[in-house]
Amino acid sequence: MLHQRAVAGVRLPLVLMNSFNTREESLAALRHHPELEQSLPFDFLQHKIPKIMTETLAPAEWPDDPEKEWCPPGHGDIYPALITSGMLAALLAQGYRYLFVSNADNLGATLDLRILGHFVSSGAPFLMEVADRTAADRKGGHLARRPDGGLLLRESAQCPPEEESEFQDIERFIYFNTNNLWIDLPALDRLLQETGGVLGLPLIRNEKPVDPAHPDSYRVYQLETAMGSAIARFAGAQGLRVPRTRFVPVKKNSDLLVLLSDAYELQPDFTLALAPNCGAAAPLVELDGKFFGMLPDFEQRFPAGPPSLKDARTLTVHGDVTFGAHVTVRGTVHVDGGDAPSVLADDTILAG
Repeated sequence: MLHQRAVAGVRLPLVLMNSFNTREESLAALRHHPELEQSLPFDFLQHKIPKIMTETLAPAEWPDDPEKEWCPPGHGDIYPALITSGMLAALLAQGYRYLFVSNADNLGATLDLRILGHFVSSGAPFLMEVADRTAADRKGGHLARRPDGGLLLRESAQCPPEEESEFQDIERFIYFNTNNLWIDLPALDRLLQETGGVLGLPLIRNEKPVDPAHPDSYRVYQLETAMGSAIARFAGAQGLRVPRTRFVPVKKNSDLLVLLSDAYELQPDFTLALAPNCGAAAPLVELDGKFFGMLPDFEQRFPAGPPSLKDARTLTVHGDVTFGAHVTVRGTVHVDGGDAPSVLADDTILAG
């Protein structure tokens, strides 16, 4: 952010949409960086809604930790939250015209001035960055075209079981949504005024345990919407094909391990780039969720830091395995440690 402010010579604010789960910690982290000072608040608060018990459809109850009875309603809540928080009005009042939105966990989502220039010159009210869909993206949200020529986003949770194979056809639906969005703020303001602040985005029903720290806790529905679905509400909305380097998500600890390893290098402009040995794709890592699923468990099993992955194609770990220092992975490697704790010694080379 500071680098972009210096290079572009403009006032470039950073604004987070926080949930009730993330607000306190994220704002505390930002207080350690007074150099980020700006005229706008650093965040606005997302709404929260009750989780729904799958068996009764009643609001969830979890006396051990009542906070677990609530959830944020997905990132599609950004649009009503911009209104109710006053952030949209503040942005417009200070003269901001264009908004770049991305998931905080997508570390490839930098504010690219070339894309901004294209968006401005296009005159589109809404633009979604899309990338070529591969077999690894079969279950992810993809872009589709309506009979009237407009665009829409299809998520796997919205797909009937009998259409699953069609949904996953990467030759028919060739672009997936990176969730990097560019929005014309006056156009958004007009649309929200016309709709009374309700865009009517498709509802997504996600089934999860009521307490994520206890996977065996009873099941609940979390009702969510996706911010990319708004592409269907803007006349003239566009999709822009971008390189996959703009999509580096950290959804699971498997992704985090790759990011922390030498498979990625930090560039002088503070963007991420794959190490030359990786070629065009990052190594694919799959860690056993039973032992690596929660962050404390993950950190416990990499006490000396991540292994070297710059020469790896895949790494699959099953069982309770702790990695020693300076472990190197080359090629395609499968580690099966079983349920009994096992340790890979320092300086181990895993090759396959």
